[in-house]
Amino acid sequence: MRLNKRLFIGSGFLFVFFCAGLTAFAAAEGGSSAGENANEIFKWINFAIVAAVLIWLFAKKLPGWFRGNAETIRSAIAKATAAKEEAERQVREAEGKLARLEEEIAALRATAQREIGEEGERIRTMAQSDAKKVGIAAQAEIDAAERAARIELKALAASLAVDGAESLLAKQLTPAAQETLVDTFVKSLEGRPN
Repeated sequence: MRLNKRLFIGSGFLFVFFCAGLTAFAAAEGGSSAGENANEIFKWINFAIVAAVLIWLFAKKLPGWFRGNAETIRSAIAKATAAKEEAERQVREAEGKLARLEEEIAALRATAQREIGEEGERIRTMAQSDAKKVGIAAQAEIDAAERAARIELKALAASLAVDGAESLLAKQLTPAAQETLVDTFVKSLEGRPN
């Protein structure tokens, strides 16, 4: 690399001196004055020096600048490549999730259908159980009401029997029959020891 720079700079100097020599030779041939020729040669030498300095500056400064610029570009390309790979990975991941989404939806639907069936069966079982409990409670209430009605009926029958017996006794128990009953009771008591 350094050899190429030196060759380039050397070639530039040779070219400049060759051009200056040709100009001087042409001026000598053309019959111009020696002062003009010398002035022309100094112009070419000045041009050669300025050109050589510019070439040397560019050769010294530009490669570093180009390397830095190339490194910046290379870094940007590496970052862009990494970003692209990450984006492609995310796209693949999203596509995979999307593909699995349909399977997950189908699984969720199947689970929901199964749970709905189980819940319906549980509700039917609870309803039947509650219906049995209500039936048992209703039967118990009916039995209790029946017992209460029988007891009330017996009390009413007893009350009616007592009333009927009382009225029958009142008709049959005349004062003579009452006296005979009392005498019989007293006699039964006399025969007993105290």
